[in-house]
Amino acid sequence: MPEQTASSQNTGAPPDGGKPDAAVVRDALGVGVAVGLSGFAFGVTSAGSGLTLLQTCALSLLVFTGASQFALVGALAAGGNPYTAAAGAFFLGVRNAFYGLRLSQLLAVPRALRPLAAHWVIDETAAVTLPQPTRRSARIGFTVTGLTLYVLWNLTTLVGALGAEALGDTDTWGLDAASPAVFLALLAPMLKSATERVTAGLAVLLVLGLLPVLPAGVPVLVAALAAPVVLFLRGRGESGGTGTAGRVTTTKPREGR
Repeated sequence: MPEQTASSQNTGAPPDGGKPDAAVVRDALGVGVAVGLSGFAFGVTSAGSGLTLLQTCALSLLVFTGASQFALVGALAAGGNPYTAAAGAFFLGVRNAFYGLRLSQLLAVPRALRPLAAHWVIDETAAVTLPQPTRRSARIGFTVTGLTLYVLWNLTTLVGALGAEALGDTDTWGLDAASPAVFLALLAPMLKSATERVTAGLAVLLVLGLLPVLPAGVPVLVAALAAPVVLFLRGRGESGGTGTAGRVTTTKPREGR
C-alpha cells in the first residue's frame, strides 16, 4: 500500500484510479474554449438575420445550445414562420434530454443545483463528462466545460452581434457552419469502434436523405434511430454466430461416441 500511494503521488493520479484533476481540467478547457469562440459566428449570423442585439444575446443566455440557435436564426433568415422556426429549434434541443438521463445518474447533482446543471447539458459537456472514470472527474469535467463554454459563448455572441455590420453580408462568410464543424471535429476522434463508425455513418445518411422532405429539426431526431438499428443488427449477427458454434459443440461429442 505505501508503494502504491507513493506511485500515485509521483504520477499525479488520484488514489481511486481516476483521471488526474489537472488532465480533466485541461481537456474541459480545450473543448470549452474551442467551441465557445464559435459563439462569434452565431452573433454575426443572428444579427445578419434581422434579430436585435437583445434578442441575439437572450438566445445565447437562455437557450444555450448552438445547433438550436443556428437552426432558429437560419429559418428566420430564409423567411420562415417564427413558430415553425421555434419548433425546429425545439426538436433539435430534445436530444439534450437524453444526455440528461445519463448525466443525472453519473453526476448525482444536489437537488438545489439541478436547474443550473440542466441548463449546461449540451453536446460538449456530455462529450467531456461521460467518458470520465469516476464521479469526481465527471463533475470536474462537466463544471469546467459548462462554465467555460457558457461564459465564452455569450461573450463572443455579443462581440459577433456588435461587429456584424463591419463584416457586411454574413452569407458570404459561411459562419453558420462554424459550430457544426467544431462539433464534428470533437466527435470524430471518439468514433473508435466499427459499431460507432457505422452508427455515425447511418445517422449522416438519414439526415441528408430526410432534410429535403421533413421540417427542420426532425431529421436529427430520426437519425437517432441509427443507434438501435445498428445494435439490433449487431445482436442478431452475434446470436447467429453463437448458435452455429453451439451446434458444432454439441455434435462433436456424439461423433466421438
